[in-house]
Amino acid sequence: MNDLTDIQLLLASQSPRRRALLKELGFPVQIVSSPGIEEIYPEFLQGGEIPVYLAQLKSSAYTGELDNRSILITADTIVCIDNQVIGKPEGRSSAIDMLAQLSGRKHQVFTGVCLKYRNNCHLLCEETSVYFRTLTMEEIIYYVDRYKPYDKAGGYGVQEWIGYTGVERIEGSYFNVMGLPTHRVYAKIRELISNF
Repeated sequence: MNDLTDIQLLLASQSPRRRALLKELGFPVQIVSSPGIEEIYPEFLQGGEIPVYLAQLKSSAYTGELDNRSILITADTIVCIDNQVIGKPEGRSSAIDMLAQLSGRKHQVFTGVCLKYRNNCHLLCEETSVYFRTLTMEEIIYYVDRYKPYDKAGGYGVQEWIGYTGVERIEGSYFNVMGLPTHRVYAKIRELISNF
């Protein structure tokens, strides 16, 4: 087994959740800045194709140097209901509307990941189904006002109060809903470093 500390992961993401999850995998993680991209994608893309496209777009925007022991990681997460993408809320009323739409229903969370190593991009996508119980408007407002989930796809964080109280069940990876399918990322990194 290769020493996990032999490599350097460069995470081009401001997400504290992705940062924490990668560190828990046992790899050295360095947060790097990357030029912001406009998260626009071709209309013909559907479901998991969208975050994979955006993750690759974020990777291509990175202008830093990568040595032979560095892996650049970019990712994007989207929430879909009825085959429609729900983005990040634009403010309080938008977050309330999103949670009201998800209340009592099933939705899908897709995360696309791009791992760039030695100028090659390795892409993966994970889908998880999340089932919310019916939420009261009082509960939705309490959550939004207390946690202000404006940086989260779908307007919620599964690791926060709304996940503890509102999620009835999950089919697939819990960590994918947090923003990173850790089991898939770990397996791919191990595969890549086996060639060191």
